[in-house]
Amino acid sequence: MCNACFSDNKIKTSTTFTVEYKGGIIVIRNVPCLECPICGEVIFTDEVSANLEKIVNAAKELLMEISVIDYSKAA
Repeated sequence: MCNACFSDNKIKTSTTFTVEYKGGIIVIRNVPCLECPICGEVIFTDEVSANLEKIVNAAKELLMEISVIDYSKAA
């Protein structure tokens, strides 16, 4: 169920996840997600959330002004 509009429908798709950290930007593209077709709310599974956390933590270690990472190649 969608947390924003309470619709029961969700579609599997992918999105871009962005984090600002110490003046830099970490961009992770092609992140699998569930999206509500009514309001656009994006939800990540627990597994994807855990992988995002690992990817972001690794990117913080190598922080450049802008980091762009492809989820499917990093997860």
